[in-house]
This record gives sequence, structure tokens and C-alpha cells, in this order.
Amino acid sequence: MVAEASRRGFLRSVGIAGGAGTLYSAMGALGLAPVPEARAEAYRAPRSGDFALTGRGRKKVLILGGGIAGLATAYELGKAGYDCRILEAKDRPGGRNWTVRGGTTLTDLDGRTQKGSFSRGQYMNAGPARLPQSHVTLEYCRELGVPLEVFTNQNANAYIYHEKSAALAGKPVRWRTAKADVYGYVSELLAKATDQGALDKELTASDKEGLIAFLQNFGAIKGKADGFAYTGSDRRGYSVEPGAAFEEGTVLGPVPSLSDVVASGVGQRFSFESGYDQAMLMFQPVGGMDAIPYALAKAVGQDRITYGAKAMEVKDLPDGAEVTYEDAEGRIRTRRADFVVAAIPPMVMARIKHNLGADVTAALKYPVATPVGKIGLEYRSRWWETDEHIYGGITPTDTDLATIWYPSYGYQGRRGTLIGYYNFGDNAVAYSDLPHAERLKRAVSRGVKIHGDKYRTELDHSFSVAWHRTPHIEGGWVGWPSQTGPEYRLLNQPAGHVYFAGDWLSHVIAWQHGAFTSARKVVTGIHERVMAG
Repeated sequence: MVAEASRRGFLRSVGIAGGAGTLYSAMGALGLAPVPEARAEAYRAPRSGDFALTGRGRKKVLILGGGIAGLATAYELGKAGYDCRILEAKDRPGGRNWTVRGGTTLTDLDGRTQKGSFSRGQYMNAGPARLPQSHVTLEYCRELGVPLEVFTNQNANAYIYHEKSAALAGKPVRWRTAKADVYGYVSELLAKATDQGALDKELTASDKEGLIAFLQNFGAIKGKADGFAYTGSDRRGYSVEPGAAFEEGTVLGPVPSLSDVVASGVGQRFSFESGYDQAMLMFQPVGGMDAIPYALAKAVGQDRITYGAKAMEVKDLPDGAEVTYEDAEGRIRTRRADFVVAAIPPMVMARIKHNLGADVTAALKYPVATPVGKIGLEYRSRWWETDEHIYGGITPTDTDLATIWYPSYGYQGRRGTLIGYYNFGDNAVAYSDLPHAERLKRAVSRGVKIHGDKYRTELDHSFSVAWHRTPHIEGGWVGWPSQTGPEYRLLNQPAGHVYFAGDWLSHVIAWQHGAFTSARKVVTGIHERVMAG
């Protein structure tokens, strides 16, 4: 008790002598408040104990948007007892984190309505669908008790399908086969060049020997006596699998020429699996990605989220901020708070009336929304597993489908739902211009070229989403012409008592990690401001 009284006296004297800022720094040194300098190293969530020695009250925070950034802001501030309220225009939490199931409805900006008819246990993640190991999203899954399972982002048995290449056009090639041929021929060429002295200036004799040994292993090529030739190997796969007794198996052939392999462009696909955010292992929540926002909403408190609330005006005030909105019954309401956090897409926020200044409006209009589309296709059988031995993974194409995704859940079950296209830009716009039935017809006609007629005959249910035509969201994500200019800097700081948050204010755009880290930044900024007085 004596030590505690002494510490309180010390803090009072510091506050009198140096003001709120000096007081806050002293509290940080004593471990009683987050230290600003530590933000880049590690995030520290606000705690109720931070207020114990300051006599400051917990503030009210009004949050626009119940997506990941908005939910995370309320969740983190709630740990210190802030009175947080979320206004969400849709009838669910999550924003772009949206899992479509049977009974799900969507009316797009063109007035077209779909109702999901997926069977029990079947779903499509219409927005984010995978979680890298490095992302803070996994920390929240652990903290919130959201169970995870592996998401297969790359599968050697999936295909690469090119129609527009100069060679092998219209012929689906297994990922493993394409990789074996590309690696094999590249290894052959480099081994020959090395052996013939082309790299003598760069390599010692020992280096050359080591490199050639590596290439023989890497590309499965012959030795020097055979000219380091690539002639194929079992890495390409089998047309007849090895079996019992005398069945050795038949290695897949014939091997295409070097010229055809280069012209096909399949090698351009391999960098995908090496991407920092795309490399295996990856994960997904069991039962659908929306397990994350629903867990956050539960932790925040359902009574603190108002659904069907469409923001109409945001005002910064001398002592706080207020939001005028239309509720689900069409009534106009106004709420005041100490702070407002706008955690909604910038192009949507730009149209909301506010008094934050023309420069803020211009900055909100600066990033460009990316058109993105997805379609989920539920089949009566999991033919990709039984007939083609594909368990999860992605088939990239050069068609307007862009990619086909095979489900990473429900293995060997009776039914399954794959993503029939996940496309962007002009392709997404082209599909969004069509009603759902025409989107479906177009997507299936492309998929049949890869998988055959079962892609059509086994189909049972479907649902498509065009994010750029989805109310209150209007884009899959945004792209910044520059993230070093004044617009980006402006929106990463408060406009009076109004803050902005979202993946679009991060360098991890289109990932939930970006939304979480942006929310953490805003939470830290608000908490430091409150603690400093």
C-alpha cells in the first residue's frame, strides 16, 4: 500500500510539472500505459488497468462498419472498457468476410436477387478464403477459439489450362507435369551452358561441379555422357499407376519439346506458390470463413452492433463527433461519441456527407476499387476426387474464369462445392454484367473444356457474387496509385475526432491481416490520445 501511494504521488507530481504528455510517458516507464515507441515492435492491447491511476473515464467510440476492421476496433477497445457501438449497413457482421450457404440472399446494385440453395454443410467463401501462417488473423482465431483446418492453396494434381499459348493450347496440364518439364529443360540448358564454359567467369571448377550436380537432381536430367538431356521422369506422373506384382506403372508421356514448353507459358505460374502470402501451409476456419466475424461479434456483444444502419452524415465536433444514420425501419437517428472510426470502404465513405474537409473527400476518392467476382458450384458428386484425384488446390487458366478452386473441406464426402471462377478486372466486369443464370452458363462452358461434361451434368446448385456490384462494399479491394503520397498519409491520421481503418489503409490490402493491423493502429492512437488527455 505504501509503495502504491508513493507511485500515485510521483505520477501526480509529474502531471503537474510536465503536463499530460509527460505524465503518459512516465506511466509507460512504470508499465502502466502503452509506450508509443514500442508500436512498431509489438502491439499491446488496451487494458482496463491503464485507467487506474489517471482518473480518466472510458470514452465512447462509434464505429461505422461491422467488417473485420470495425469489429477488431470494438473488440480491442472493449478490453479496456471503452463504450463501443458499431453501425453496420448490412444484416450481418463481416463485410467482405462472407460465407454463402443455403438460404443466403443477395440483392445487388442492379436490383437482381439471388437466394442460396446449397445443401446442408456446403458453402462458398465469397470473400477471403485462406489464411497465411504469418498473418495476425491466426492469432485472433486462437484468441477467439475459432478452429482451423488446412487450406490447400497449391496441389500438384491440379491443372494449368492455357488456351491462348502458342503451344499445348486447350490441353489441361497437371501442375506436377508442367513443373517437371519446365524444371527439367531449364536444368538441361543451364547444365550444358555450365559444362561448355559459359559461366567460367562466374564459377570455379568446384562451383561448376556442384551446380551441375544440383541441376541433375533439381531437373531429373541425364549425366554428361547423355548431354544432360531432359527426357522426362516419374515426376511428370503416371498414365498407369504402379501396383502389385509386376505392375511397374507407366510414366506419363510423351514429353513435349523444349520449344512447346516455353511457348505454352506454364512456367509463369510457378511463382504463385512462392509468394510470401501464398506459400503453403495455409489455413481456413472450420465450417466457413465467417466464423471469424461471428466470433468477434460475440466477443464485442451483439447488443453493441446495430444492423441495417446506413450512415448518412459524419460530423467532427469540438468535443467529439456524431453520426446521422438511417436505421433498418427507415427512421433517421443521430448518435454522439467521443470518437468515430470509419471502417468502411473509402469509395463508400467518400459519398457520405461530412465536415472533414475537401482534402479528405479527395483522398477517399483516390484509391481505385477493383472489380472481383466469384461463383460457387455445388456438385452431386466429388468427381474431381474420384475421377481426377484432386483434393483441394487451384487450377489457374488464361480464360475469363481466371481460376478454379477445389474445396479443402468435406474430403471423400458425397457432395462438394468448388469455386468455378475467381476473377478480377475486365473479366469480373464482364460476368457481373450478366444475370446469374448467364454467368453460370458461361462459367460452366469454360470449365467443361478442362474437366469434361461432368462439369455440367453433375452440377446441382450455384451462387455468384460480383463484389463491385454489392451494396455497401462496391469492390473486392482497392488499389492505390501511390501509398507514399499525401492522400494515404492523410487518411492514416485522424480528422479531428474521426479515424479511418481498413485493409485499404495497410500494405496488406485484400487480406484480413491488413484490416486487423489497421484496426490495431487506430486503437493504439485513440488509447494514447485518451490516456494523454
